Amino acid sequence: MNIAFFVSSLLSAYWNGAATYYRGLIKALHNRGHRITVYEPDAYDRQRHRDLEHPAWARVIVYANDQDAVLHALESARRHADMIVKASGIGVFDELLEAAVLETKSPKNYVVYCDVDAPATLERVENSTADPFRELIPRYDFIFTYGGGSPVVRGYESLGAKLCVPIYNGLDPETHYPVAADPRFEAELGFLGHRLPDREARVEQFFLNAAEQLPERKFLLGGIGWDSKPLPSNVKNLGHVYTPDHNAFNCTPHAVLNISRASMARYGFSPATRVFEAAGAGACLITDAWIGIERFFDPGEEILVAHSGEEVAAHVVNLTPERAKQVGRAAYRRALAQHTYAERAAEFDNILEGALA
Repeated sequence: MNIAFFVSSLLSAYWNGAATYYRGLIKALHNRGHRITVYEPDAYDRQRHRDLEHPAWARVIVYANDQDAVLHALESARRHADMIVKASGIGVFDELLEAAVLETKSPKNYVVYCDVDAPATLERVENSTADPFRELIPRYDFIFTYGGGSPVVRGYESLGAKLCVPIYNGLDPETHYPVAADPRFEAELGFLGHRLPDREARVEQFFLNAAEQLPERKFLLGGIGWDSKPLPSNVKNLGHVYTPDHNAFNCTPHAVLNISRASMARYGFSPATRVFEAAGAGACLITDAWIGIERFFDPGEEILVAHSGEEVAAHVVNLTPERAKQVGRAAYRRALAQHTYAERAAEFDNILEGALA
């Protein structure tokens, strides 16, 4: 099948946390025989901060950040694609594309919405009956989400979605894998995430609070936007950490931390890309608590769970090197067995086969 994806960016993870998801899923779909074209805008300085050049497993078309270029790209997709996928959160001309993609619908193609921030989308639409996306939902053939479980499915179905199915984040073992420790990333605990409005308070609660309780321990903060944030003296701000450094970032500290965005924590069933990146690197991962963790990793055995900054600090204090390695190895085995993007792409194809049947 020829599939066209409209996404924020495949080539750059700069201000683009969903890049890992797009790369893993699209590469796996290519490996299953699909022909993929990715359309992404030249926006937010992403093209100047690429960490992936044009891959062999997808054709990438970068279009100018203006309305004519958007519509020209969509017309190209209409002519060639059997399925056109509009991802959420592109950041420019989202409303235009959400409506215009539906106008490409014909008896010979599928139009699909891929929501990489489904809890936030549903909260926005449910809180505003005038939201223009609300009336478009029933017109899409499929709604794919990268998290949210049954609460998100019920939410979309209540708004008229024909079919809503989570295709979760996963692991590409050719991209994220164990490597040697790197002195640049030596620390007791590392956290990697951009500064976003619905994440910042939780970073304060789970990461900065833990750092303040353990002033003698070293903490690492990676991501964009933290330069103007007051930080404890034992927290080192790394700024943007490019994708090729993620394995070393995950493998070097004694543990790494996952912090869900507020809306995703409320809905649950939303493991971030960082969870599987860390597992693929064999890292010991501490995560904030959210419903559905046990569907992906066994708490206490394959992942450590914290309900507060105090519990994060307690994990850091009690974590021996042997225990950290044990948890990391267990997560690595589970990720390879059940959570690769090859598994996710197979789920994608099963959905298509069911629709065709």
